[in-house]
Amino acid sequence: MPGGVIMTDVNVLERLERIIRSDEGVPPERAAELSVLLDEPPIQDVVALVERSSATRAAVVLRLLSRRRAIEVFDALDAAHQADLIDALGDNSVYEFFAELDPDDRVSLLDELPAEIAERLMRTLDDTERDITGVVLGYPKGSVGRRMSPEVPHIYEDLTVDEALEKLRRVANEAETIYTLPIISRDRLLVGVVSLRDLFTAEGSTGLVELMSKPVFANAHDDEEETARWFLPLDMLAMPVVDDSERLVGMLTFDDAVDIVEEADSEDTARSGAHEPLQQPYLSTPLVKIVKSRIVWLLVLAVSALLTVQVLDTFEDTLAAAVVLSLFIPLLTGTGGNTGNQAATTVTRALALGDVRPRDVVSVAWREIRVGMLLGAVLGSIGFLLATVVYGLNIGIVIGSTLLMVCTFSATVGGVMPIIAKKVGADPAVFSNPFISTLSDATGLIIYFLIAKSVMGL
Repeated sequence: MPGGVIMTDVNVLERLERIIRSDEGVPPERAAELSVLLDEPPIQDVVALVERSSATRAAVVLRLLSRRRAIEVFDALDAAHQADLIDALGDNSVYEFFAELDPDDRVSLLDELPAEIAERLMRTLDDTERDITGVVLGYPKGSVGRRMSPEVPHIYEDLTVDEALEKLRRVANEAETIYTLPIISRDRLLVGVVSLRDLFTAEGSTGLVELMSKPVFANAHDDEEETARWFLPLDMLAMPVVDDSERLVGMLTFDDAVDIVEEADSEDTARSGAHEPLQQPYLSTPLVKIVKSRIVWLLVLAVSALLTVQVLDTFEDTLAAAVVLSLFIPLLTGTGGNTGNQAATTVTRALALGDVRPRDVVSVAWREIRVGMLLGAVLGSIGFLLATVVYGLNIGIVIGSTLLMVCTFSATVGGVMPIIAKKVGADPAVFSNPFISTLSDATGLIIYFLIAKSVMGL
């Protein structure tokens, strides 16, 4: 990198990436120069550079950054990616980064680490930060309490606007958000909320009781995904979180709710595609972790596909008597699988958004029966005409009837299975596309051969 040449951010990042990813690594004599250059690009570009690098190389980038900038970049990474960096960074950097994280982000990182490392990191915190982090750790995984910020200014209902603003000035640097303020009684019961805008525009002598509005809040034990999904459409910056006695314990911020929904959607998308979510950027994910995310699903699907083999073996004589039937197997199994997948994807998404609840299973089943029948009628009519022209009336009847029944069955099963999964506490996405495809294949073949035997007298 020639000295004295001013480069654009893009060129800086491209050349830094080439140097960092080279076999030689970063020459010691150029570390100071690269450190200065890394302070030039926008923070999001540096985060992207770290996300595209292995743990070892990402650690090099973080060490080259200034302290403030390194903490910002580390904080912006996914918890799984942060965990991968722990060994590469060395103790001093890890302790510093860990101490600067918000309590909820610390807990997310601790969840990704082995117990002995998590305990070691907790011991590096001062008593106050350890206690605050312990509050979040005390709630079960998947709950709102696990994602809330417990650092909330205590603004009491008997204060005036001037008194509240004075208190905010003293504690603003410690709180994660001050734009939406919960108002509490002296025994910490949540009684209302007020916005910072309302405080700034009100008379200083006005009591908070006159300004506060009825609070929208969540219980710390509520499911994080369900809460985040109903909270986000309200367009609020933050929401109070209370315990079972309705005492204030924290705040759920808008950005944390967005993260929760994004993680849930990524998980659903991954599982509907028959693999586990990586939980960190693709290029920085170790190869072994990628293999682990896929291999279990492939083994499960391979075993479940034996059902299809067993069905074909059972109807071997039927196939031998009318070899032409084998030509339509890919069409019928593919149509059944696709129909089931469409229904499952639609209902899984509706469950996530709260449009469908487990008690709606009968309504969903009845709707999907009708949708499947209409789809099957259209596809079956086309299949009947084409098969009759080429292979004769009997084959046409078999194909048309099979498509009608397969579409009806697959749509119904695809719509109902995610709800059953939700009902028993499983992830609806797990019961989605891969399993429904296998079930539709096996069942579709049974329907196909039974109709063929009946119509053709085999």
